[in-house]
Amino acid sequence: MSFTTRPELSGTFGMTSSTHWIASAVGMSVLERGGNAYDAAVAMGFTLHVCEPHLNGPLGDMPAMIWPADDDQPTMICGQATAPAGATITHYRDQGLDLIPGSGLLATVIPGAFDAWMLMLRDHGTWPLADVLAPAIAYARNGVPMLANAASAIAGLADFFRDEWPTSAAVWLPDNAVPKAGALFCNPDLAATWERLLAEVAGTKGREVQIDAARKVFSQGFIAQAIDDWMRTAHVMDASGARHKGVLTGQDMAGWSASYESALTVRHGGWQVYKGGFWSQGPVLLQVLQTLAGDPLASMDPTGAQFVHLVTEALKLAFADREAHYGDPADAEIPAEILLSRAHGLERRALISERASDQLRPSMLHGFEGQADAAVFRQRWLAKRADNTGPGIGEPTMGHLKAPGDTVHLDVVDRWGNMVSATPSGGWLQSSPVVPGLGMPLNSRAQMFWLDEGLPTSLAPGRRPRTTLSPSFARGPDGTRVAFGTPGGDQQDQWQSAFLLRLIHHGMNLQEAIDAPLFHTEHLQASFDPRGFRAAHLLAEPAFPQATLQALRDAGHDLQVAAPWSAGRLTAVSRRPDGLLRGAATPRLMQAYAVGR
Repeated sequence: MSFTTRPELSGTFGMTSSTHWIASAVGMSVLERGGNAYDAAVAMGFTLHVCEPHLNGPLGDMPAMIWPADDDQPTMICGQATAPAGATITHYRDQGLDLIPGSGLLATVIPGAFDAWMLMLRDHGTWPLADVLAPAIAYARNGVPMLANAASAIAGLADFFRDEWPTSAAVWLPDNAVPKAGALFCNPDLAATWERLLAEVAGTKGREVQIDAARKVFSQGFIAQAIDDWMRTAHVMDASGARHKGVLTGQDMAGWSASYESALTVRHGGWQVYKGGFWSQGPVLLQVLQTLAGDPLASMDPTGAQFVHLVTEALKLAFADREAHYGDPADAEIPAEILLSRAHGLERRALISERASDQLRPSMLHGFEGQADAAVFRQRWLAKRADNTGPGIGEPTMGHLKAPGDTVHLDVVDRWGNMVSATPSGGWLQSSPVVPGLGMPLNSRAQMFWLDEGLPTSLAPGRRPRTTLSPSFARGPDGTRVAFGTPGGDQQDQWQSAFLLRLIHHGMNLQEAIDAPLFHTEHLQASFDPRGFRAAHLLAEPAFPQATLQALRDAGHDLQVAAPWSAGRLTAVSRRPDGLLRGAATPRLMQAYAVGR
């Protein structure tokens, strides 16, 4: 048996795994008290808002995949909301902008996370809302140990909060001091927000009816009103280095709700793999699987240069297609069938040579050539453009990698076989000032739109931004169901690709596949301000053999060797048809944990 940093957990009662040990423990406590996977996931999600406020928040985004035990395939819950009615290219261009700032009020879309959690809880959970929110309220009221990374993020912005975002200073700088790592941190405003919401729906009879009443309070009641009131007058400094007024209104919030949709799927190596739609990054992983469908991956060393090179080059091609052709299918024509076809994958595979590519190569699809040309033009334009200099640029960073992108993730399976994979994000403390009185900031997902007309990712009212958030499911040849995912912005489907391919082709268990050395490329148009591109870049952990690293350099990769155990925050759970459950979590950053029995 190969050594792993932790055991792969196994049992028959339940498994929870997330990017914070407290959230995993909260989820398991729900299962222990008779709740199902959906009850546990929602309780975990709200707890993560408190435990990792630098990585997600209640006014953010929340795509989730659910797989009820009796269903043949999973379903997507879309908690990625749309651009407000006032978010037009003309309006943003009139502000003197050529990119949407990565922080501040212009970067905000309608908050989607809360309603998505409520939709899951109403239709699939069993617990009352008050019971599900109780752990998050208790931690917000009584305190949670402050993570070192969160304390560092606050410290870096402390003076800016005091000078420019005083509503954030009031929450994140208690007694006007930077919270210390490990010290108990309270967010009484957030606790009071949830307590008031519960009080306003307390007299509503019926679990489902009460949850719908809470959704209405959020989108049309005091929470929406507080946001609307503030947005009417607030002008705040953002990543552009200037102060801007936002466009989100209470009417925008009242007009949107989370929804269900079918997952996309491809078959690879006898496995069926499921991802979100083209408004997400999820199809990147499916395209990689189709591109590599004919390669003898099982005969390759999973830590060898040939494997890393092939996967990296396939990822470059898939991400080029992401930039040219992905977007909201409800509001733009997406050539989905072509992009996910085996034939297209084989055409893309023919472009991969033994040398690392240094070109952005989107597919020139008939009728969509202009989108491919536009993606290449943008990459060249961005290379000449001066970066924004304002605060809070882009998504929270895994600073030890100097790579944009991080959020949170959770996976759950219960004794009945119900499963959840969710990637809550947005509403980070770095990205937007706290809404007065609510204890939570808005999101900045709109930065993924472009301010150019005619693209599937052009800014437009009512359109979803093409998010990076990417929860996942897979089913093995024996019927085993696996829920998995990771934070990491543009890296999410890169780390997931390595994990899944090692699971499918190299017989690794969940923990082995998570612990195996990871890699990713920034040879892509970054999703977050300042939208950089690093030709032929490849980051690899030093646990790869030196021969592998040297062979990758020799193949032309611009190799960056990361610090040990620093790339990726994968978590996963699985269920065999006979009821055996398994769980695993990454040791990286020393905070993710799986819990189960």
